[in-house]
Amino acid sequence: MEEERKDLEEIGLVTDFFSHVSAAAIQIDRGSLKVGDKILIQGHTTNLEQVVDSMQIEKKSVEEANAGDNIGIKVSERVRKRDKVFKVI
Repeated sequence: MEEERKDLEEIGLVTDFFSHVSAAAIQIDRGSLKVGDKILIQGHTTNLEQVVDSMQIEKKSVEEANAGDNIGIKVSERVRKRDKVFKVI
């Protein structure tokens, strides 16, 4: 059985994935996320850990997103709707 990681803070959910640009739409439900933070996206068949290189809100680049924001980020592989998004702390 996999041990639960103590260094993760759940911050939101993937709401969409755009394969043509390899980007995920993420709804931030709690906390905040900054460019440079490491995230983990996990779901039934997803397990992706990567650093956030850039993010956008309504097609404008931002350095930080907070609870209530809907952001877009580039991802290195396919993610799926309803995958959970964690910040590695």
